[in-house]
This record gives sequence, C-alpha cells and structure tokens, in this order.
Amino acid sequence: MTAAPVIQLRGIGRLYGSGGFAVHALRDVDLVIERGEFVAIMGSSGSGKSTLMAILGCLDRPSCGEYRFEGVDVAGLAEPALAGIRSARIGFVFQSFNLLARTSALDNVALPLVYAAAGPVDGAARRARARTALGRLGLAGREANTPAQLSGGQQQRVAIARALINAPQLLLADEPTGNLDTRTSHEIMATLAALNREQGVTILVVTHEQDIARYARRVLTMRDGRIVADERQDAPAGPSPLPAAAEPAPAAAPARAGSGAALGFVRMIVAAALQALARNRLRAALTMLGVCIGVAALIAMVAVGQGANQAIRKQIEGLGTNLLVVLPGATTAGGAHAGFGSASTITVDDARAILREDPAVGRVGYLIRAAAQVRHASRNWTTAILGVSPDYPAMTNWRIAEGRPLTSHDEAAGALVGLIGQTVRQMLFARGETALGATMLVKGAPIRIVGVLAAKGQTPFGTDQDDVVMLPFSTAEQRVLGAAAPSREETPLNWPYPPWPNPYALQPRLAGYVNQLFAQATTPEAVPEAMEQIGHTLSLRHRIQPDGLKDFSVRNLSQIAAAAQGSSRVMALLLAIVASISLLVGGIGIMNILLVSVTERTREIGLRMAIGARRLHVLLQFLAESVILSVTGGLAGIVLGATLSGAITLFAGWPAPLSPLAVAGGFLFAAGVGVGFGFYPARKASRLDPIEALRYE
Repeated sequence: MTAAPVIQLRGIGRLYGSGGFAVHALRDVDLVIERGEFVAIMGSSGSGKSTLMAILGCLDRPSCGEYRFEGVDVAGLAEPALAGIRSARIGFVFQSFNLLARTSALDNVALPLVYAAAGPVDGAARRARARTALGRLGLAGREANTPAQLSGGQQQRVAIARALINAPQLLLADEPTGNLDTRTSHEIMATLAALNREQGVTILVVTHEQDIARYARRVLTMRDGRIVADERQDAPAGPSPLPAAAEPAPAAAPARAGSGAALGFVRMIVAAALQALARNRLRAALTMLGVCIGVAALIAMVAVGQGANQAIRKQIEGLGTNLLVVLPGATTAGGAHAGFGSASTITVDDARAILREDPAVGRVGYLIRAAAQVRHASRNWTTAILGVSPDYPAMTNWRIAEGRPLTSHDEAAGALVGLIGQTVRQMLFARGETALGATMLVKGAPIRIVGVLAAKGQTPFGTDQDDVVMLPFSTAEQRVLGAAAPSREETPLNWPYPPWPNPYALQPRLAGYVNQLFAQATTPEAVPEAMEQIGHTLSLRHRIQPDGLKDFSVRNLSQIAAAAQGSSRVMALLLAIVASISLLVGGIGIMNILLVSVTERTREIGLRMAIGARRLHVLLQFLAESVILSVTGGLAGIVLGATLSGAITLFAGWPAPLSPLAVAGGFLFAAGVGVGFGFYPARKASRLDPIEALRYE
C-alpha cells in the first residue's frame, strides 16, 4: 500500500478581516508534498508564503479547503491533537531563531522534550538527547552558552537542533537565513540538505533568495496568495557538515500510563515554571516579598491577639474563678442614674453579715483605696494605697516574696505595718538595699514594711499591678486614708437651694464603708448560688424593695473574663483582617507581575505552542508560577511571622504565642491567593493564538 503524502492541500484559502476590508492571504491553493522532498517556497513579501507555512505547521487554520497531514484531515482536529502533531511530527526553524533568552543552548534544544506527545521525558534523558543533537550540528562544548553568547549561525544551528530533537518527519524553515551572512547562510542550507539526503526528513524552506532556493529539489513560486509556478531542479552537491554516520534522533519514549504519566506531567509543569521564574529572579523575589509580609503580619497579629487573651485569662485565673466582686453605688437622684461607685453603700458590717449568713460564701475581703505619696529617706513616690482586710491578699492571689503577710492581729491593733509591691520597692530603695524592717512615710504616717509582694506585672490594659502599698484596713481608715468616700459628690437635680460652701474641698466621710468587697464562693459550682445569696442579704440590710433600684452590684469574675476575652477576640479578628488585606495586596502584585510577564513572553508562548505545548500546558505553567510565588512567599512569611512573634515576646515582654491555626490559615490563604490571582493571567496566556504570538513584537 502506497504511503499517503506528507502534505495534501485542496482548495485552501485564508481570509483575514482588516479595517472592514477582506484580505485574501491565500486563494485556492492545491499542493502535494511527498515524503523526503526538499521544497523551497519563494515569493515577494505579501505573497502568502508565511501564511501557507503557518497552515502547514498547524499553527493556523484555513478559512476554506481541505488540509491532510499524513492522510489525516487536520482541519477538524481539536487543539490537543494539533499540539500533538506539532510536537511529534513537525519541527520549526524560525528566521529570528526564537531562542529563550538567559537560557542555555542545551535547555533550548531540550525544550520540545518537555511537551513530547508521548509524555514528558525525564531531565537526564532530555539533557543527553540535547547534547547529542548539538554535537551532531557541530556545537559540542557550547551547551552552556546562552543565545547572547553565540553567533547568528550558531543560534540558527541551535534552533535546527531543537526542531530535530523529537525526530519529526517534516521540517518547516521560515527564512532560516534571513538574519545571517552569506557564508553562514550556505552552511545552514548545506546542513538542511544533508538532513534531507541522509535522514530522509521532508523539508520546506520559505525564502526570497534565489541562491538559497537552489539547495531545494523543488521550488514553488507564490504571488497574491496563489502558487503560480512549481519547478523541479537538481540540488547542488556539496560537503555536508554532518558526520557521515550520523544516527537519526531516537523516537519519543512510549506514553506513560497511570500515576507515572500524571507525576511526569506535574514535574514537567513545575520544572517549566521554575525555569521561567529563575530567568527573572529579582522580580520574582520582590513579588514573593508582598505575600511574605502579608502572611507574617497575619501570624504576628493573631499571636498578639492571642497573647492578650492569654494575659486576661491568666489574670482572671490568678484571682480565682469562684471570686465575686461587690461594687457599691448606682443610686438615683432626681431621675438621674449616678452609676456604680458614685456612693459608699457597702460597709464592713455588710461583709461580716455575708460571711455569717450566706453558706455558699467561704471567705470575704474588702478594701478602701486612695492615691498618696510615700517617702523613704530622700526618695518619694506616688502610688496606690490599699487598706485591706486580712483575707484580701490571699483571695486575690497576692503572694509574699519576702517577709510576712498582714494578720488579723495587725487589723485588730491598727498596727502601723504594711506590704509594698515590687515597683514601690524599686522606686524607694537602692539596688541591694533591704526593704524589710524599713520605715516609710505614707501621708505622714510612719509605716514599717513587714513584707514585699511578689511581682504580678501589668494588666492587659497597661496598669502596673506592682505599684501598690497594702495596709491593714483599720490602720488605713483610722490613721492614714480616712473613711471611704464616693467617687463624686451627688447633687439632686432641680435642687432649689445652693450647695453648702466647701472652701477646702472636703469630702463627706463615714467610718466603716468600703470601696470594694470580694466574696469567694465555697466552690466554682456554687458561684450562682453565692451571687443570689449575697444579693438577697444586701437587699435586706439596705431595705431595698424587690422592684427597687439596688445600690450595689454583684459581679462574677468569669463573666468579666468572658467579656474581656470577647473584646480581645474582636480586636484579634480586626488585626487579622487588616493583615489579610496585605495578603490581598500581595495577590494583586502577583496578578500584575504575571500580566506583565504574559506581555513580555508572548513570543515565548507562541514558541512553546509551536513546539508542542497545549493550551493546558501554558495555563498550568503560568498558574504554577503564581502558586510557587505565593507558596514560597507564604513559607517565608511563616518564618518571618514566627520570628516577629518571638521578638515581641522577648523584647516587649508581651505574650505572643504562635498559633498553629494562624500558620496553617496564612499558608492556605497565600496558596489560595496564588491560585485566585494567577488564574486570569494564566488563562489569558493560554488563549493566545500561536501564530499571532509568534509575530508579536
């Protein structure tokens, strides 16, 4: 059975629409090219020879007519099938070489093997076959050179080696000598003639030079989109630059199946993406920096938020989950609600009654407070003075670092003794000086220091808990601070009489009143019952009707903790949202860079499609570049975020625990940003028309 012709055209036409006018690039072209022919296509510019070459190479589709390649009608084939033909059966040699800049000759020649129709060839085999192809064309030892380091003739030989790497049956050369000098042009044509003569490769050369056309055995002349002459001639004999015993390039490896093919495909896509990114290292690094900063900010901000929650939780746990706080005040005068703390309504007798009458309450403590100046020797400091009951320090988790605690004997005797916090110690005593046993003046009263409190640090709101002096309640009330007073003076609304004159700004004082009362339930489970009992006891003692406004408030510290932690969580969420915005900005940067890359690499995309890349390959390659940028930036951001969290803890003293959820979320968010913002540029690249991309300037 006679083999089908390599090329068979019948009535081929190609019509372009330009500015409202129809341009007939090809008109009713009939052509048959048998296997092993060496054909030159000549004609002036605009004669249609390059359009014919694009259709023969399956880079363009005819507007009408039938094109059979090796007996197969290619006009109706889908894009993957056309890409398979370009990969395995056709080789291209371009006038402008179309070599990848900043890429070695070896990698340029091996590029078609990445998109081999039978499946991507592994790296070692690609390099070996490319090295053999370069050696066959006299470029042994130049494998590592980039196109800029090669002469024009050497670049064209690299392009020929690339075209032959998959052992095609048809070689299409579009003006292969157009950019070369006369001597190099004849060397290239002699090389092509030798390939035709010794390996049986069918060759079509587009040229407008008569001396180049003489190398072919058949010359087609085109004018106005038609073939006007078809002549046969004897090709000149001449020395071939190829070795006489040259072996044809090995055929492509058989197609892999199953997971092996999928793994090879993934490796091919990743390798192509990494190679493209490596050619623009600085731009890729700056793009990754945006994602890195976004992920690091997200992790650090979440760590700071969690540190705030942790600090609040630690402080509340230090006070005890079964601790209740009773606040005085909340009176109403003239229809105006005065608020808590606006009046002194809780007394020491109330505390004793709660301890005596409420079985769910285990211990009771109370205090009065005021700010005052303390002095020791030549040093002075203004601090918070607390007059406390004996049980208060233990109930609120104050520990003694040095000395002894306040006792019931100190309370009963009104002893001039006190405890100081670490901040007060640092401000009143020099380094190494002993505070125990020393006497300080508190509002003029001599107080002997019997104990130093252990450090508690700052509250989540920045208040220094160690800036405090504690005195027995009776001592503070009777000899230092005086009785508890409301936080502000009350004046009834619409009062017809002017207030009493008070030239010395004296506040009303009543002995036995406290600023705060603390009650500890017998167990954490007894807290609700203790709250109810305390409310009932105080309502009876203060003669408050069931529907009346209470002059006190009982609060559960667990409720306070929940409210504080809720606020902290909201703040942490806001911080995370702000940090996520920087991730989105980084994603926009990726999209911008990839769009620029698509524009810059339009000819490269056309080249990849010409040598066998499918649209899916191009799409996945650009998408892989985006994901690699975002994932690498995400990994760097995790390291940077962990470093920032550790630095905050180390230098600021603020707990910033690393959140595994934030790390995982930041990484996944970065990967999602890469996919989301990379898809549009990748799709745009894959939708480019191969022939238009190759012609892009």
